[in-house]
Amino acid sequence: MDLRRALRRPRWTRRAAVAGVLALLVAGGGAFAVGSAAAGGGPAVHRSDAMLSGAGGVRLDTSYFTAGGPGRRPAVLLGHGFGGSKDEVRGQAEALARHGYAVLTWSARGFGRSGGRIGLNAPDGEVGDVRKLVDWLATRPEVRLDAPGDPRVGITGVSYGGAISLLAAGYDHRIDAIAPRETYWNLSDALFPGDVYKKLWAGIFFSSGSTPLSGGLGTSPGTSGTQSPAGTGPQPGVAASGAAPGGIGSASAPAADPVCGRFTASICALYKRVAEAGRPDAAAEAQLAALSPSAVAARIKVPALIVQGQTDSLFTLGQADAMAEALRANGAPVKVDWIAGGHDGGDTEDSRVDGRVTAWFDHYLKGETATGTGPAFRVTRTGGLNSTDGSVVLRGASGTAYPGLNGTATRRYTLTGGQQRITSPAGGAPPSISAVPGAGALSQLSQLGAGLSLDFPGQFAAFDSAELSRPVTVTGASSVSVTVATTAPDAVLFAKLYDVARGGKESLPESLATPLRVAGSPKGTTVRIRLPPVDHQFAAGHRLRLVLSTTDLGYASPAAPSVLTVSLADPRLVVPTDPGLTADANALPWWVWALPPLALAIAVALLLTGRRRVRPRPADPALATVPLQITGLSKRYAKSADRYAVRDLSFRVEPGQVLGLLGPNGAGKTTTLRMLMGLIRPDEGEIRVFGEAVRPGAPVLSRVGAFVEGAGFLPHLTGRANLDLYWQATGRPAEHAHLAEALEIAGLGDALDRAVRTYSQGMRQRLAIAQAMLGLPDLLILDEPTNGLDPPQIREMREVMIRYAGSGRTVIVSSHLLAEVEQSCTHLVVMDRGRLVTAGPVAAIVGSADTVLVGVDGEVPQSVVDKVAALPGVATVVREEDGLLAVLDGMTASRLVAELVRLDIPVAQVGPHRRLEDAFLTLIGGSA
Repeated sequence: MDLRRALRRPRWTRRAAVAGVLALLVAGGGAFAVGSAAAGGGPAVHRSDAMLSGAGGVRLDTSYFTAGGPGRRPAVLLGHGFGGSKDEVRGQAEALARHGYAVLTWSARGFGRSGGRIGLNAPDGEVGDVRKLVDWLATRPEVRLDAPGDPRVGITGVSYGGAISLLAAGYDHRIDAIAPRETYWNLSDALFPGDVYKKLWAGIFFSSGSTPLSGGLGTSPGTSGTQSPAGTGPQPGVAASGAAPGGIGSASAPAADPVCGRFTASICALYKRVAEAGRPDAAAEAQLAALSPSAVAARIKVPALIVQGQTDSLFTLGQADAMAEALRANGAPVKVDWIAGGHDGGDTEDSRVDGRVTAWFDHYLKGETATGTGPAFRVTRTGGLNSTDGSVVLRGASGTAYPGLNGTATRRYTLTGGQQRITSPAGGAPPSISAVPGAGALSQLSQLGAGLSLDFPGQFAAFDSAELSRPVTVTGASSVSVTVATTAPDAVLFAKLYDVARGGKESLPESLATPLRVAGSPKGTTVRIRLPPVDHQFAAGHRLRLVLSTTDLGYASPAAPSVLTVSLADPRLVVPTDPGLTADANALPWWVWALPPLALAIAVALLLTGRRRVRPRPADPALATVPLQITGLSKRYAKSADRYAVRDLSFRVEPGQVLGLLGPNGAGKTTTLRMLMGLIRPDEGEIRVFGEAVRPGAPVLSRVGAFVEGAGFLPHLTGRANLDLYWQATGRPAEHAHLAEALEIAGLGDALDRAVRTYSQGMRQRLAIAQAMLGLPDLLILDEPTNGLDPPQIREMREVMIRYAGSGRTVIVSSHLLAEVEQSCTHLVVMDRGRLVTAGPVAAIVGSADTVLVGVDGEVPQSVVDKVAALPGVATVVREEDGLLAVLDGMTASRLVAELVRLDIPVAQVGPHRRLEDAFLTLIGGSA
C-alpha cells in the first residue's frame, strides 16, 4: 500500500521504452524473452520478460535479471508498492543483479499487466503467486539450490511488497532471508487503530485499486483483451486458448465491478460496509487480521531487516515494533532501522537502505559472514536545513540493541490542567488536523518547527508540563492515564504530544495522533493512552503538551454530537528514552586525512622562509582609560599599490562618546573598522584599545563588541540558540554574557524561539546587534546598525546607543543615515578617499560659523556656482535645493552677499548652516 510511490509514474517506464526489448526470442520453448543488457556500471545486466503462471492460473507479468558469467547464485524476489508494478523496482533489481544475484520482479495480481483481482496478499492469491515464483526460480540453472526444488532466495519490498515478503516467509519454508520496508504487521490494527476507522488512508488506498483495467480484468492471453508491451504483439509462447508451455495461462474472470474495480468481492464488501458505518465491525477486523503477517507470526523464523518510516501515519513505528517483537521471540536474527520518511513524505533514504538490504542478503544468502549488517537499531534524525541548498540534513544514531517503544530508560513529567469539558461536533466537522495523507513533504515540517497541525477550540483538552530544565530526546511511545466521562454510548479521542516552544508556538512531532475509542460512562472511564511512537528532541525551555481532540481529518468520528469531560487520572507523563544511542560517524573524504599533514608541511615552510615574527608593542599605561586611539593608520590592498584604502588616519575616542564615522562609499570606513577588530593588518601606523596595541587575536579585543558587514547565523537554529552558541564559542562564563540585557535590546519577543531562517532582514539586524552587545563590552562598534529597521525601531536603537554610552562605555557607529547620526552621536569623524577630513563634536561641525546657507530665487547655473567658488576667501560652494551652501575661508558673510549681488545672483536670505547633511556634503565637496 505504498501510495507514496504508487501514485507517481514508475521511474523506469520511459527508460524501458527506450532501452526496450529489441527482439523477442523464445528460449527453450519457455515463455521468457531475452532483453537487451541494461546500461550501468559493472557487468551488463540481462533482462528477460515473460508471463508466468501464478496461483489458480492467474497470469503474472515478470522480469528476470542476471549479470556476469555462468555459475549459480542466490536469488532475490522484489515486490512493489500498492498501485504500482514491477517497473518501479527495476533500478534496484539491476543493482542487485550486478552485485551477483538472480533477481525476479513481478507485477502483483490486479496491477500492471498481471491478471487476477486484488486480494490484499491473500494466502490463496498473492502469497500463492510467490510460491509459484519460487518454484520457477528452483528450475533456473543460474540459481543456487539448497535442495532440489529449494532455491537460496530472499525477498524484499516496500509497503505492499514488504508485507508479501513477511507472508512469503510465513507460508513458504524455502525463503531464507527477508527485508520488509515501510509495511504493516497487522492490517486490521493499521487501518482500525484503537477501533477507530482510518477513513482517509483507507479511501485513498481503495480508490487507487478500484479503477478497472482497460480491456477488462482477467481476459485470456491471446484474446483481444490482452495487454501486450507496445510494439510486441501477443506474448510469445502463449497459446491462443490461454494455455502455454510451462503452465502459463489464466482462466477468464468476470467483468470488473464498476465500484469494486480490481478488488476481490470479499475485500470490496468489507470496504463498503466499514465506510458506510464509519467504524469497523468484528468481521472486518478478523478478515484483515487473517490476511496479515501477524496471522503467521510463529512461522517466520528467517533473518529479518525491518525498515520503517517515522513520517508515516499509515504504517506507524508501532507496526515495526510488533513485527520485531514477534520475530525475535521465534529466535530469528532481527535488526530495525527507523528512516526519516514514510508514506506521508520526506526522505526515504533509498540509496542508504538499498545498500543495507544488499549487505543483509550478502551475509545471509551468499554466506559472507564477514559482511557487516549494520547496528541492531538505527534511527535517522533531522538536523535542520542545509544553508547552502535548503535540503534537510539527516543524521543517524545507533544502538547495540533494539529498545522497543518503551525505551531503555524513562523520564516522568508532571502535567497540569484540571478537568476540562469538550464537545464532539455533529458529523465530526470541523475536524482537527494532524497528518494529511498526500501532503507529502509538508508533513515533515513538524521536525523543523512548522507543520499543518490544527485543533479547534472547544473540541480539545490540553495538559502542559513545566518548562524543561534540560533537553530530552523521546525515542518510543510516551504514555499517560486519563479519565473520560460522557453520556454517549462511546467516545472517540485523538491523543497527541506537542512540542511547545517559549512563546507558545506548537509543533506536532511527525504529525501523528493516537486514536482510541472509549466506552461511555457518566462516572468516567479510565484508560492508559500510548501516544504515537516518535524519535524527537524536546529542547530545554520547551514544554510537553498532551492534547486530546474529539476529531481528526484522517479518521471517522461519531456522527452524533456529544459532550465529554476529560481529566488526568495520573498527572505523570512517562517518556521513553534511549541514552545509549550514539551518533553515527560520517564517512570522511580522502582530502580530510590529507589536509593535516599538508597543513603541517606548509606551516614548517612558513616558519623557515617566512618573515620574522613581529614582536607585539608594549601597552601604553597613559592610554589605559582611552577606548581608542588611531595614529598614522594606512592600508593598501594587494592590487592597488598606488591607491590607499586608508591613509595617514589619526583620531582619538574618549569614554562616554557616541562617535559617528562618516564618509561616502569608498571612504575607507569599513577597512578602518576591520583593522580595529584585528581582522586585517595595517601597513603603517597603529591602533590602541585601552592602551593595548591591536593585532589579530589580541586579548584586549575581548573588551570590544562588534557588528561589522553583517552577522552570520545558523539558519536552522533559533535566535536564542545562536546567541548561546556564539557566547559558548568565546569560552567565557555564561553568567558574564548578560544575555537578558542583550535580549531586551533585541526586542524580538517570541521570535527568539523561532528558526533564524524565518526572520526578516530587520529581525536579523536586531539579533546581530544583541550579539554584539553580549558581555556588555566597553567598546561597541556598529556598522550600519539601522539597516532593515523601521522608524520606531530606529528610534529605539538611537536610545539604546545613547544609554549605552551614558553608562561610561563607548560606541562607534558607521552609518549613511545622517539625520540619525546627528541625533544620536556626540562626536564625528568624517573620512573621504581614505583620509581624515575633520573630527570633533557634532555641534561644532554642524554649527560652524564658516558655513552659511544662502537662499536664492530661481535656479543658479553651474557656471555661476563655479565663479563663486573661485572667489578669494571661499573654500567650497555646492548647490542645494534651497540655494547655495558655502564654506568660507577668510571671507565674511556680508562680503559674500555683496559678491553674490555683484554676480547678479538673486539673494533671498542668508543664515548659518544647521544640518549635518549639508555640512557633510560641504566637507567632502559633494562627492557623496
